[in-house]
Amino acid sequence: MDPKQLKTFLTAAETLNFTKTASILNFAQSSVTAQIKSLEESLGKPLFERLGKRLILTEAGQSFRVYAEKMVKLSDEARIAISGNQEPSGTLVIGAQESQCTYRLPPVLTEFKRLYPKVELIFKPAHSDQLAREQLMKGILDAAFIMDVPKPEEGLTIEELLKEEIKLVTSPDHPLAKKSEVILKDIEKETLLLTETGCSYRNLLEQSCQSAQVYPAHKIEFGSIEAIKQCAIAGLGIGVLPTMVVVEDLKKSKVVELNWKSDIPPIFTQIAWHKDKWLSPPLESFIELTMNILKNRI
Repeated sequence: MDPKQLKTFLTAAETLNFTKTASILNFAQSSVTAQIKSLEESLGKPLFERLGKRLILTEAGQSFRVYAEKMVKLSDEARIAISGNQEPSGTLVIGAQESQCTYRLPPVLTEFKRLYPKVELIFKPAHSDQLAREQLMKGILDAAFIMDVPKPEEGLTIEELLKEEIKLVTSPDHPLAKKSEVILKDIEKETLLLTETGCSYRNLLEQSCQSAQVYPAHKIEFGSIEAIKQCAIAGLGIGVLPTMVVVEDLKKSKVVELNWKSDIPPIFTQIAWHKDKWLSPPLESFIELTMNILKNRI
């Protein structure tokens, strides 16, 4: 299969729009259509179908997408491996939560881009640590940042980077803000502002509530930690967030930390990759930079 066709297919699978695909890749739209048609003929199945004005992936297209990503990445890795003294290029696909991209990774990325200006970095959302692990095992991700309790994972290499504290924060005007000690029973009738299902620290909080036979009646689920923080500042409820997200807001008294006696075990930001993954020079450098920079941060 032609690598150009594969990259065209992957771009079209991302945009679900042949016109946008042509613009991104600097092709004529007729070229995109022809490449996809040729790929479908070689596979013997349609990869896209039109429903009205909408373009969607077929079931075959969804399955093929996983393999196309692997083939493109393998082609990039092969090119790097035999490039000799040529400046490394290619793509690294990293899984990370929004909080890590915003508060942890900028110094790592600055140094990495200085060393490897031609290497493209693609960050995929990793709201669920379990999903990140699954995508590492399938080869979809080159590496991933996981925020979870330490636990072995057969097939993965996992390195601890930073211990993370989880805080319950809310508006200074909230009735619980001035309480000397908050127990789980106190939050049962409050509105909890939570990350998506599958997030490790949300899971741990809910497990803690169940153990204490506390069942919060009101929850609002967000796909963005920034949305959780802003809603907590606005007094809409109690946000459950890593310290790194709210440290500056606590200093400015935009939010206050509830004096909550937590029984949640320590959580760590960790970096993980498949134990059999070939570490290209850029990937190996990315992992080493991450460990050197983040392990030295407080």
